[in-house]
Amino acid sequence: MGEFMQRHPVWSVILTFLAAVLLWAIFAPWPDGLEEVFGKKRIFLNALFSGITLGGLYFLVASGFTLIFGLMRNVNLAHGSLYLVGGYLGFEFSEATGQWLLSFVVVFIVVGLIGVVLQYAVFRRMEGEDLRQTLVTIGLSIVFADIMLWIWGGQSYTILTPDWLAGPAKLPIISSIKSNGDVVYLSFPAVRITILLAAIVIGVLMWLALNRTRIGMLIRAGVDDREMLAASGVRIQVVFIVVFAFGAGLAGIGGIVGGTFQSLSPGEDVRFLLASLVVVIVGGMGSIPGAALGALIVGLAEQLGSVYAPTYSVVFTFLIMALVLAFRPQGLLGGGR
Repeated sequence: MGEFMQRHPVWSVILTFLAAVLLWAIFAPWPDGLEEVFGKKRIFLNALFSGITLGGLYFLVASGFTLIFGLMRNVNLAHGSLYLVGGYLGFEFSEATGQWLLSFVVVFIVVGLIGVVLQYAVFRRMEGEDLRQTLVTIGLSIVFADIMLWIWGGQSYTILTPDWLAGPAKLPIISSIKSNGDVVYLSFPAVRITILLAAIVIGVLMWLALNRTRIGMLIRAGVDDREMLAASGVRIQVVFIVVFAFGAGLAGIGGIVGGTFQSLSPGEDVRFLLASLVVVIVGGMGSIPGAALGALIVGLAEQLGSVYAPTYSVVFTFLIMALVLAFRPQGLLGGGR
């Protein structure tokens, strides 16, 4: 942070000012004039926290994608299908057993095994052939979509929130003040807050694993020079299979989160594949902090745009991506490689 402030003093001042304004908008009571322009503070806060929690969901899906695409250079355009498969399997398991938490473990393992099959049967035979990988995985995503449509039909499914996470939780943030002077605090779904915290923990653990452990060193070394790493006796294909399985498993548990937040239906695979692509492009390929930042920006742009400019809300996400590609093609936190 200190290095960034020394290299970019103007941007540091601007970002500090924006952060101060945002904190004031969140914690301070709004004057009447501001509410006339932006509406009730409660609406703004709900949109803001919905965007943050949606960013947490996007991060879960996109972090697996950034491992597979950004680090391993495997163009897996069937990643959205892994998300939807995980959501459907989580729905079936939680409906059959009532075990919402256990469904995360089961789906992570099952979708991770699907990832192992994809890595071993598809990507291992097409290393370095980006166009071929793209075409094959597009075909696989179409096949997966038809199979899921055949099994689960075209209706929407919602995974029920467990009783201990049902209902709202009160946050220490003032949403409004009544005419009699009573303070009203913001209420937000407890399940969204819990999953956001879980996404943060997963992100921190992933960053530590990639940057502070031997397996992370092997992954980064294998991406840079796999021939040299293989010559040193490391079974690089095994390392890559494990990473691919982990990324696929994250997409699968993202499906459970998405089915709990919103719903599961045909077409969600394409939506989350596009969202993952945008997040990775904005944040930077292969960067876990970049995926977190990109997911947060995309989630906020979608939710705030849907509240304050619903006609153009879809445009904002791709406008952000276009600006990043124009001025920083490697992504906001991406390296120069």
